[in-house]
This record gives sequence, C-alpha cells and structure tokens, in this order.
Amino acid sequence: MKSKFLHSNINVTDVDRSIAFYGKALGLEEVRRKRGKNFTIVFLGDGQTSHQLELTCLDEHRQPYDLGENESHIAFRVDDFDEAHALHSGMGCICYENPEMGIYFIEDPDGYWMEIIPPRPEEN
Repeated sequence: MKSKFLHSNINVTDVDRSIAFYGKALGLEEVRRKRGKNFTIVFLGDGQTSHQLELTCLDEHRQPYDLGENESHIAFRVDDFDEAHALHSGMGCICYENPEMGIYFIEDPDGYWMEIIPPRPEEN
C-alpha cells in the first residue's frame, strides 16, 4: 500500500480573516471552496506543490478552539528567510524564534503555529 499527502486541516473561527492572513503571510491562495449546510471549507495552495491547507469554519463555532499545549505545527520553507522574517515581524505574528536552529514560528489569528524554515544551501 502507498499513500500520498493531500492536505492538512485546521478549524478556524473566521474563514475570510484566515484567508487574508495566509495570503499575506505565506502567499497561499484559495484553490477551491465547499459550502455545506452549516460549514465552509476552503483549500489553500502554494502554487508549487500539490499539498493544501484546508480551513474548516463551522458556522456555530465562533469561540476560540482549545489548542492544548499547541505542540503541533505546519512547516513552510521560504525562499528568502530575511524577507519573510521582516514581513512577519511587521505583521506582529512571530511568536517564537529559535536562532540556534535557524527557524522561527508565526501564529495565525486562531493561535495555530506555522514553522518558517530557510532555504537549503543548495537552493540559493
């Protein structure tokens, strides 16, 4: 048996706010949308890979989600680490920096963490 990564899901309280955040912070764009009786699902893509971020917004769930200790995250490799850091710093969304590892994390409007990784040396 083989499997293939398709998407990662997070639940959000305001889908438009989340689309705007991920568009500005990471350049993700809406790929498709599904509207159900009491939910909206939006898939975001990076235009480079087939993996997508699924945003699920339940109409009746407007309170913040309990993210526990928030030890899970989604990682993004950026092509210009300094430019990304400056953008995220200006947005005020950097929540943790690890200079020893050369990475940092940003926090989305619902409290999810995204790891920002620099390009590999051979990618420069």
